[in-house]
Amino acid sequence: MYLLLALQKALACQLSVPSRASSYPLRPRVSSALSTAAQSVTVEIPPIKAVDNIQATIKPAELNFKMATLILDNGAGTAKVGFSTDTEPRIIPNCVTKAKNVRTRIFIGDQIDECKDLSSLYYLLPFQKGFLVNWEIEKQVWDHMFSKDVCQVDFNETTVIVTEPFFNFPSVGEAINEVIFEEYQFQSLHRTQAPTLSCYKHQKDKETSGSLFGTLVVESGYSFSHLVPFLKNKPLKEAIVRVNVGGKVLTNHLKEVISYRQLMVMDETYVINQMKEDVCYVSTRFNKDMQIARLKGPLNTITRDYILPDYTHIKRGHVRPPEDSGKSKGDEQMIRMNNERFSVPELLFKPSDVGIQEMGISESIMHCLSLVETELAPHLLNNVLVTGGNALLPGLQDRLYQDVRSMACDDYDVGISTPKNPITYPWHAGCDFSLDPNFPSMCVSKHEYEEHGHNICSQKFNVSSTSPS
Repeated sequence: MYLLLALQKALACQLSVPSRASSYPLRPRVSSALSTAAQSVTVEIPPIKAVDNIQATIKPAELNFKMATLILDNGAGTAKVGFSTDTEPRIIPNCVTKAKNVRTRIFIGDQIDECKDLSSLYYLLPFQKGFLVNWEIEKQVWDHMFSKDVCQVDFNETTVIVTEPFFNFPSVGEAINEVIFEEYQFQSLHRTQAPTLSCYKHQKDKETSGSLFGTLVVESGYSFSHLVPFLKNKPLKEAIVRVNVGGKVLTNHLKEVISYRQLMVMDETYVINQMKEDVCYVSTRFNKDMQIARLKGPLNTITRDYILPDYTHIKRGHVRPPEDSGKSKGDEQMIRMNNERFSVPELLFKPSDVGIQEMGISESIMHCLSLVETELAPHLLNNVLVTGGNALLPGLQDRLYQDVRSMACDDYDVGISTPKNPITYPWHAGCDFSLDPNFPSMCVSKHEYEEHGHNICSQKFNVSSTSPS
C-alpha cells in the first residue's frame, strides 16, 4: 500500500502535477525505497499542440469527390437523372399518373411505360406554373429515381447537383436543402440552373476566344421560356427575361383546337402531346403556309392524317404518309392536322394570340439585349444557344434567326445554334461541371449544412429571388 503511494508521488513529481497522495506524510521506514523507485521510473510526455479552434470544419478537399456525382436536372415536365459516369441520363416524367383502366395502382415517373392503356390519364404534378409546390408528389418521384430500379444511390457517399428555375422562391430552395440533407442524407449538394450549366458546356466546347466573352441562352421548356445573358459564365440577372409560354401551353391549346373542330380530346393529354411532337413545326413563312392550308386536294401539301392509338392493335399514334391520306381504314380513329401544325407553335412567337399579353421569344431576345451594356450586345447576339424541349420543333432555329436578323442592327452578326439533343444538354453539362477543379468548393457538405443551416447554401449557390424583367 505504501509502495503504491510512493510510486504515485514519484510520478506526480515527474509530471509536475499536484497529486492528492502527496498531501499525506510518508513513514520514514520506506523513504529509501521511494527514492530508489523514483530514480528508476521514467515517463515520456508527448508535446501538446495549441489548438486555436477546437470545433473542426470539414474542408471541401476532404469530401469524397472521387465518387461519381449524381446530376438531377429537375424539370417540370421531365427529370433527367444519372451519374456523371453514365453516357446518357434516364429521362423520367416528373409526375405521378393514374390510369382509368388500372385502379389498383399508381404509376410513378417512367412506370407509366408499364401501363397498357394510356387513354384518359390523370396527372398529379409537383410543379405548377414552373415552381415546385407539391413535395408529396415530388418525394415519390425522387424516391423512385434514387431507388435500385433507376440509379441505386448510396446517399452517404454521393454528391448531387440539382437544377431549379431562375427566380425560384427562397422557401422552395430551403425545402430542397432540407430534403436533400435531412431526408436523403446526401454527402454534399450543389444547386444551380439549367441555363447556367448549358452556358458552361457551350463556352467550354467553343474553340474561338471571341465567343467566350458572352453567351445568350434561350431555354424553352415545359412551363416557360427563359432568356439568360451570360458574361464570362456569370448570369446578368438584371437582364434575364421570362416568357410564360412553354410546351404545356402548346399542348393545351392544341387540345382545345382539336376538341372544337373535330374530336373531343380534352382528357387525352398524353396522346395529344405525342401528336404535337410528331406533326407540329415552326413556320418561317406563316402567311404563305396559311394560304396553302386553305387549298383542297393535292395542292394542300401541309395536311397530315394522324392515326390515334387504340391500345389494342395500335400502341402509339403515328402520321399516315401523304400519299395514303384520305378516309380512315377499318376501325382507325383519325385526326386531320392542317394549319394546326404550324399555328400552335406560333404561340412561342405571338403569345397574344391566346390572350397572353407578353412578347414572343424573338422580341424578347432584342429586349434582353437592350438591358445589357451596349458593348456586350453584339457578343451575345453572335452566340445564342437554344435548349429545352421546344428546341426540337422543326424550323425553330431558322425562325429565330430570321426574326432576330430582321430586327438587329445590320452591323451585328447573328449566330444561333442548337445542340444535338437540347433536352439532355444541361445534364451533360452537369457531368462536365462535376469534373471542374473548382467544383468541390462550390458545394455544401452535410456537415456545413448542419452547422450553418440555410445561410451557407445562400452564400454558395448562385440563386436569385428577384423578379425577372
